[in-house]
Parts: sequence; structure tokens; C-alpha cells
Amino acid sequence: MEGKQRLPPPGPAVPGAAGEERREEEGKDAAGGGALGRPLGPTPSQSRFQVDLVAEGAGRPAEEPRKASGECGAAGKGSEEAKGRFRVNFVDPSAGDESPGEPGGGSSEGGNVSFQNGGDTVLSEGSLHSGGHHHYYYDTHTNTYYLRTFGHNTMDAVPRIDHYRHTAADLGEKLIRPSLAELHDELDKEPFEDGYANGEEGTPAGEAAATYTPDSKGVVKFGWIKGVLVRCMLNIWGVMLFIRLSWIVGQAGIGLSVLVIGMATVVTTITGLSTSAIATNGFVRGGGAYYLISRSLGPEFGGAIGLIFAFANAVAVAMYVVGFAETVVELLKENGTLMVDEMNDIRIIGAITVVILLGISVAGMEWEAKAQIVLLVILILAIGDFVIGTFIPLDSKKPKGFFGYKAEIFMENFGPDFRQEETFFSVFAIFFPAATGILAGANISGDLADPQSAIPKGTLLAILITTLVYVGIAVSVGSCVVRDATGNINNTIVTELTNCTTAACKLNYDFSSCQTGCQYGLMNNFQVMSMVSGFAPLISAGIFSATLSSALASLVSAPKIFQALCKDNIYPGFQMFAKGYGKNNEPLRGYLLTFLIALGFILIAELNVIAPIISNFFLASYALINFSVFHASLAKSPGWRPAFKYYNMWISLVGAILCCIVMFVINWWAALLTYVIVLGLYIYVTYKKPDVNWGSSTQALTYLNALQHSIRLSGVEDHVKNFRPQCLIMTGAPNARPALLHLVHAFTKNVGLMICGHVHMGPRRQAMKELSTDLAKYQRWLIKNKMKAFYAPVHAEDLRDGGQYLMQAAGLGRMRPNTLVVGFKKNWRQGDMRDVETYINLFHDAFDVQYGVVVIRLKEGLDISHLQGQEELLSSQEKSPCTKDVIVKVDYSKKAETDTSIAFSPSSSERTPTLHKEEDEDGKTPTQPLLKKGRHFPPFYSKSPSSPLNLADQRLLDASTQFQKKQGKSNIDVWWLFDDGGLTLLIPYLLTTKKKWKDCKIRVFIGGKINRIDHDRRAMATLLSKFRIDFSDIMVLGDINTKPKKENIAAFEEMIEPFRLHEDDKEQEVADKMKEDEPWRITDNELELYKTKTYRQIRLNELLKEHSSTANIIVMSLPVARKGAVSSALYMAWLEALSKDLPPILLVRGNHQSVLTFYS
Repeated sequence: MEGKQRLPPPGPAVPGAAGEERREEEGKDAAGGGALGRPLGPTPSQSRFQVDLVAEGAGRPAEEPRKASGECGAAGKGSEEAKGRFRVNFVDPSAGDESPGEPGGGSSEGGNVSFQNGGDTVLSEGSLHSGGHHHYYYDTHTNTYYLRTFGHNTMDAVPRIDHYRHTAADLGEKLIRPSLAELHDELDKEPFEDGYANGEEGTPAGEAAATYTPDSKGVVKFGWIKGVLVRCMLNIWGVMLFIRLSWIVGQAGIGLSVLVIGMATVVTTITGLSTSAIATNGFVRGGGAYYLISRSLGPEFGGAIGLIFAFANAVAVAMYVVGFAETVVELLKENGTLMVDEMNDIRIIGAITVVILLGISVAGMEWEAKAQIVLLVILILAIGDFVIGTFIPLDSKKPKGFFGYKAEIFMENFGPDFRQEETFFSVFAIFFPAATGILAGANISGDLADPQSAIPKGTLLAILITTLVYVGIAVSVGSCVVRDATGNINNTIVTELTNCTTAACKLNYDFSSCQTGCQYGLMNNFQVMSMVSGFAPLISAGIFSATLSSALASLVSAPKIFQALCKDNIYPGFQMFAKGYGKNNEPLRGYLLTFLIALGFILIAELNVIAPIISNFFLASYALINFSVFHASLAKSPGWRPAFKYYNMWISLVGAILCCIVMFVINWWAALLTYVIVLGLYIYVTYKKPDVNWGSSTQALTYLNALQHSIRLSGVEDHVKNFRPQCLIMTGAPNARPALLHLVHAFTKNVGLMICGHVHMGPRRQAMKELSTDLAKYQRWLIKNKMKAFYAPVHAEDLRDGGQYLMQAAGLGRMRPNTLVVGFKKNWRQGDMRDVETYINLFHDAFDVQYGVVVIRLKEGLDISHLQGQEELLSSQEKSPCTKDVIVKVDYSKKAETDTSIAFSPSSSERTPTLHKEEDEDGKTPTQPLLKKGRHFPPFYSKSPSSPLNLADQRLLDASTQFQKKQGKSNIDVWWLFDDGGLTLLIPYLLTTKKKWKDCKIRVFIGGKINRIDHDRRAMATLLSKFRIDFSDIMVLGDINTKPKKENIAAFEEMIEPFRLHEDDKEQEVADKMKEDEPWRITDNELELYKTKTYRQIRLNELLKEHSSTANIIVMSLPVARKGAVSSALYMAWLEALSKDLPPILLVRGNHQSVLTFYS
């Protein structure tokens, strides 16, 4: 907390964020941001402050600041008098681990109970300049120190940029604004919690950086000219400019050549605009095209394009180097100094060149940038040399076809003259690669001082300048040089010809002999620009410059893109290439890989096949950049707010389509190959599902589509043909009752909605904490276990209230539950009967709101939560709460449990909310499996080795997984005793449509009269065939109303005895009072009134044991009890008697509206 406060270094300071106090003595903002004027040491704006509880009137803290217990335990409480008082101690981040001498000191690394805030003007102006050692306190009750500026004398923080940072990087710290809990919660607990905005979690790098100010010395950052404009111009001006443009003018004529250049420019300009839009929609890190596409469209497209784009850049190095080597070899051949032969000379020169380029790249970005500047100067001189040459027509050049600017030549060369089977599109295909290279600046986005401003400015200006130069040279070369010339000085015309048609003839030259073929002129000589120029060697230097600069740009781009791709861990096998070295985080391993790829292709030296594929790879990334802008605009995400306004979603879409068309124009098989590779990589990344969340437009569009479809659906009336069981399952924690979850999932998966309801009871404040942590935790658990379900937690006083809230509010529009699913309350006789009353009232409430009800019973039981420490198991798969992200661990349980993977014993299963963050690099929100990936539960529910499971628990575990296995050839017995609209029949039918249940046969049992059994069977068979439901057998039970066995009746009476009121044996008043206090009690009158119904349940159980004891599952009509007439205990006893000692049974009651129809 001690340490010198240093001022920012002199230089232009960047204005600070809103709410920072103006330093009037200095006349400028002290807060540094951006590349210039960043403070080298901590400034007050970067201080953390810690809050200590203080005693009334104390000038010093009431007690020594408490160190966090070894593993990051919660801080102890202050003294009673100090309750609710805060003192703010400012911590100097530069102090590191040194403990100041004064009491109240502590480590600045977060050992104290501390949090960061935007209190930047705590130090007085005088103290800022004094440079002495200070220790400041701010006590809310004493006059130790006053903060006079609005927003800094409260815990509430004013808006400032540091609260919105993702990671510190080199831009400054991420500060954490006080969370809502800190501002809003009562002060009887330590109210600190992580202060992260929605989905905007920090990263390990960011959190570490929050405790120190990054040292910006030695990091090379480029402005828009050096970083983008120079690079793009060098990459766009390639060999094409010097050795192919004149040939294109010869073939297509001046008019169509300008059109070719114009068409290429349209594609690149639209892509440039799209790149500018994405680059200005938030901070851009390293990775160029890959970064832009992956953060817009998500990791699937980004991963696919990143890999091929990096590869394309690596091979482009080879392509440019071979272009350079070929030119050198041409010069050697002219002088007769070949080393071996043409092909091997190209390999030797290429290999030497790429080694030199690698040396320049590895030397660092600064050297590479200097080399680029030198190459640009040479290139501009070469272009100037050509322009000057066009104005100096020498007689010696006339036989070669160069006459200077002549209207006759311009007119003759204006139209096309395609030869050797060339067409407009083939010429366009040859020219287009010359227009690529517009992403050269964006590809080193991580090395730009301000990528948001540099990329649009540099890229668009480079496109404009290069296009003008291309058009200018095309027009001038077409106006000066004829298409064919012999080079023979004797071809001058002495006598005037009267029938001259060609421009050369009018200029007194007869090149008519060129019908058989000549060496000179636009059509025949690739070195026209050398011939025209004032000083020919300068054009050769220009060719060298163009090829080497493009090779150098690609050699730098490829590793940078690949490094960004590897950092995101989309392809785990490439993780080793993510490592960077030195101040600039140079990807040396990536450089080496790029070098080896380039060298391999240089040694092949046959690049005519590779070139079109490379062009298509570049075009595929251009297409996706354009599509990203269209997609982001279409998704209408509030986060899509580019600072660059000159874009249009439809123009971007046109740009994407144009890129795809151009791919086919250039080379149809290469285009198909590119599509196949991109699709293959896309499918691979989609299948691997990387744990990243970048807020892509794919997510935004998914949301928008879901929203629009939900609204459209809500305008449509329900139809019986489209009925689906949409289930609200009262699971509690979803992993506590896996059998319940898997069975319901079996008939709702891809058919209907499934919502896992979880009612949190107990103190509201604690429950609210649990709600927010559980929501993300269990939803992720459902996704990882491939459950197509939603998790819906609520807080309520009791289960009934929670159930009512869920039934009334769960779902959206037409996607609302229509069926309540509950597990059977197995231990109802041992528990509190008020719980049974609540449980039965859930059924009544469900029927009140027109829900169907399904009760699921397994004889072993459903709840396995006592066999595993849920909190432990769930959190042990995540990062330990004791990471550096944690500020305070809040523990609300009576008995603090440590986070281990050992299960809770049944006695210690109270909840322990641990507030901790899950972080990964680059703001990724991981979706790690909360129980490891296996789908079978037993390994995770075992206790510690010292306490083996007893037999009952082992059976319970086995039963909990039985619906995850294939069910084999067995029966689903449907006891459709009462017509509830058809839900009792629909659920078993839906089960048989699933893979695990498809071999099961449906047997239908119905009640009937003994003398009409055949008639009833035929009637039911007719009904089922009209419903188009397959069945293996129909059994009509004529003996349902037979009296059950005496021993079963006696067992039932014994079961209900403790719950009877026996009002006949008591005085009226006593009986009434007892019934009022305990409404669940069974009256004698009620028992007599419902004797027939009671006997029916007991008899049905006998029949079930007789007919269905071997069934895989039984689906049966649920008896309905009249609300207010049948007591909870009697109804519960009916369900117990009906379903005991049976295979898994579903007691189903629809809402008595038809869910089946035989009409089409």
C-alpha cells in the first residue's frame, strides 16, 4: 500500500474515461490509455482498494487486516461495534509482495478481502507530485480523509472504460465495479461477490494483469501507414503489375482491361468495407482474418478459415519467392550464367531467398517493417520510371512497338483481341490474384497500435491507390504500345500506303509479318514495361521488390494467424504453436513451420497447380468476411455497433456471392476443392464443440430465429394433431434423480418440451445466491449429458408454492408445459404428513390449471442425492474456487465443507454455495462436463473407499441407470382403464419410437364385462388401428371389481391406521379440532364412502402383479381424488397400494382433452 505514485511520461496524453477528475494543476488527464502517454507505473486510476471493517472513531483499523486462509477461505468478521463500517485502503499495485511497515498493510496481490474500484481521485493533487510515501485511509464515520469528487465518495463507481475490459493485454487494467450484492445486500454478511457482467468473464491473463500495470517498453506497435497502408499496397502490387498487365491490355483491350480491374476492385472494396465494419466493432486482437471471422461467425467458420488461410499464406510465400527466382533466372539466362539448369536454379535461389526472409521476420517486426518501407520505395521508383519512360519515345524502341502516346494506338487497342483461346473470364482469372492482399494489414492486427482506426483507413486507401495505379498503367501502356511488333528496324515504310488499317502502318511501320508470330508488342512480350521504362534495371528491381515484399508479408501473416488459431485451442493438436517469444510475443515456432511449408513448395517449383487453390482460399475468407457483416446485421444483435458506418448488409451479401462466383471463374475444380475443405473443417470443429463463447452472430441469429418462431407459434391455435407432451418435471437438482430424467427424456426428446423444475426453500437470501449459481451449473450439466431440457429453479416457501409458480410461469408462448411429472413419494409414511399434504396438493393444483399428471415409481426409489456429494462432484470437475479470480469466498452453510471429490455423507448434505469463476483464455466461457463425460452414473455416485455401498443403495444405483440402456425385446404394459384424452396411450407409443425402446411391444389392458370380452377387445383393436398405434395384444379384464384378498385388505388397513382420525371414538369438538389441525387425517365417514374405490386400487395391484410383473414398464391410469373430499393420506395410500412391488410404473392422467385423433 506504500509506494511512489508516478506521473505518466510526458507526451500526448489520451483523454481518460468519463468520470475521471480533471487535474487542474496539470491541465490534462492523468489517465493513460492507448499506445501513447500510458503510465509506466501505477496511477491512482489503477489502484485496488480494500475494505476493512473499522471501529467507531478509530484512526487506525480495528484489527489487523485478515490474511485469507491458506486456500482462500472467507475473511473473519470484524468486532461488533465495527459492524457495517468501511475503511478504504488504497493499494499500490507496484508494491508487489512487499508488506509495508505500517499496521494495516498487506499484500497487494489480493490476500486481503479486497476488490477493485474506480476510485481514481483519492490522492490529493499535492500528494500526486510530492513523490513521498503515503498511506491513505477513508473512514465513513471519522474525518480521516474526505473524497470531494462525485462518484468517488461512494462505493458506487462512475462509468469508466476499465470496467468494460476483457483482459488487461497492453491497454490497461480490467477493474471490477462493485457488484449489485455489494451495493444492495444487507451488511450482516460479508457481501462481496464477483463483479462480472453477463458472460464477460475475465481470463487468467487478465486477472493477473489486474494487479500490475503492463510495461509497454520494447513492444513494437505500428500506425495505420506503416502497419496497414504500406503492407496492403506492397501485397496488392505484385508481379502482375510489371509482367502481366501489359499482356492483359493486349488481350482484352483498354476498355475491358479497365472493366477487369474495376470488377476486381468492386470485390475487394466491398470486402474492405466489411473488414472495416468488423474491425471497428470492438477491440481487435492478433489473428487478422481468422480473428474477425471467428469472433463474428463463431469457432466453426473461424476454425475452418483460419487453418486454410494460414496455409494459403504459407504457400503464397513459396509462390512469390518462385516468382522472384524465375525473374533472377531469366536474367542469368540472358547473361548465360546459369548454375545448373533452369529448374534447379529456381530451387536454389528460392531456398536462399526464403532463408533470408525468415531471418528478417525472426529478427522482429521492426526489421520486417523497415524492409517493407525500403521495398515500397523501390516499387514506387519503378512505377515512376515506367511513367517517365512513356513520355520519352526513342526511335530505337519503335520497331519493338513503342511509339509514345498516340490516339491511333489508343483507338486500336481500346477493343479486345482475344487470342489462343483466351476469354474475358480467363483474363479476369489471371488478373484477380493481383487484387488480393487487402488483408495484409488486418493479418497483423495484434501488432497495430489502434487496429480499429488503422484497418479501415489503411485498407481502403490502399485499394484506392493501387486501383488508380493499375488503371493508369493499363491506359498508358495501351496508348503507347501496339499489340504486335517485329523488333526489326528494317520494317519501316518508305512509301506512303493508301490502305493503312493498323496504327503501326499509320506510324510508318509495317508489322504485317506478325501474322505468323512476333517477339514484341503487348501480346508477345511480357517485358513491355522494361522496354518502355527510362531505366530498365529499375523495373527488374521493382519486380524483385513486389515479389519479396509480398513474400515477406505472407511469411509474417501466416504464423500470426496460426498462432491466434492455436491460442484458441480449436485444434488441440496444434497447441504447441500458440507459444510466443519476446516482447512482441513472436510466434517463432509458427515462423519455422511456415518456412518449412514454403520451402517444400519452392522445391516442387511447379506452382501452376497450387496458384488457383491459393487464390480460392483467399477468396473463401473474403466471402466469409462479407457474409459475417451480413449475418451480424441480420441477427440484429445489440452488440453489433461498428464505428465504421459506411457499410450495408445487402452490399456485403452481394460481395460474398461475388467472391463465390469469382472462385468458380478462376478455377472451378479449385473452388469445389476449397468448398470441400472448408466444409470438412467446419464439420470437424462443430463435432468437437470447442469450449468457447465469443458472442458470435450465429448465437445472435439463433436467438432471433427462436424469438420470431416463438412469437409466430403463439399466434397459432393448438391442434390435436400437433399435441406434444410438454413436461414440467419436479426433479430438484437434475442429477439427483437420473432415472426420472432419462425416462421422461425418452418420450420428450425431439418431440416436446422438458423443463426440470427445482424449488429452492429456506432463507431467501441464501436461495437467491444458489439460484444464480445453479442455473448455469445444471443447464450445462444437462447439455453435457445430452439432455434436451431446460432447468428452471424458483425460490418458494414450500414445494406447493414453488410448484404453482412453475406451473403458472414456466415456458414461453405455446412452448409451455402441459404435463406435470413427479416422482412417487416413497418415504411418505415415515416423514412429516404436512409434506404429504403439500405433495398431494401439487396434483390438485396441476389439475386446476389443466395440466396432465404423471407419477413415476421405481420400487428401489428415485433420489440418489444422498449417495453423492453433489456440490463436491459438480465443482470438482470445474476449476477450484481458489483460483486467482476469487476475491471472497462466501460460505452460507452452517458447516463449511471443503471442495473435494469425496461424496457427502448423508448427514452432511447441506448446500455450500461457493462463488467462483470459471475462466479460460480469451474470455472463453467453458462448458466443461460437470460430471465427467461418461453417460453412466455409477462411477460418480460411489462413496469413498472406506464406506462401501449397502445392498439397497447398490440396487438404487443400478435402477437409476436402467433407462439409459437398450430395453431389449420386452413389453410395455398399458392399463388404459379410464379415458383421459389419450395421454396414457400416447406416452408408451412415443417411447417405442426411440432407439432404446424400439424392440418393445405394447400390450393394452382395459376393463370390461365378463360377458362382452370379445366385443370390448374388438372395439379397442378398432380404436387403436384408427389411431395407427401398433400393439401386440389386448386384454380385457372382467374381474376388476372382484373383492381383493383379505390379507391385502388387512395390510391396507394396517398401513392407514396411523393416519385415521377415528372421530366416532372422540368427542365432536375434539375430532373437529383435530381435523382442522391435521387436515390430512382419514375420517371414518370418508373411508366408508370410498370403500369401493379403495378395494379397486388393492384389486388392481393384484392384477398388475399377476399380468405385468415381467413388463419393462407399466403405464397406468392415475386414480383421481376429489379435491376437499378425499384426504391426502387416503389418496397417498391408494397410490401406494396400487403401485407397490411392481416394475417401473407410470401413473398417468391427462387433462381430459383429446391428444389423439384418427382424422387426417
